[in-house]
Amino acid sequence: MEETKESPQCAGNALCDALNYLGDASYAVLPKDVAHQLGELKTNLLSGVRWLIDKEIEWVAARVEGGDRLREEWRESARARRTQNAGSGI
Repeated sequence: MEETKESPQCAGNALCDALNYLGDASYAVLPKDVAHQLGELKTNLLSGVRWLIDKEIEWVAARVEGGDRLREEWRESARARRTQNAGSGI
């Protein structure tokens, strides 16, 4: 007897297919124009969320870059103080 084992990918595909069917059915029960308007509303909302996320990512990248710049300025300032203190014999 040969056992056939379903791979996790097959189970995942079946689950995705079921979720897709439920999603399709949730729009199919609506009148066509309402379904399209709802889809457009959701798309616009998600586009706005994506824009906010993109802005947040840009802000984080700018803060990391600014932190690198500030850290280097502090390092240079500390070097200058050490050099000045060594030169004055302190």
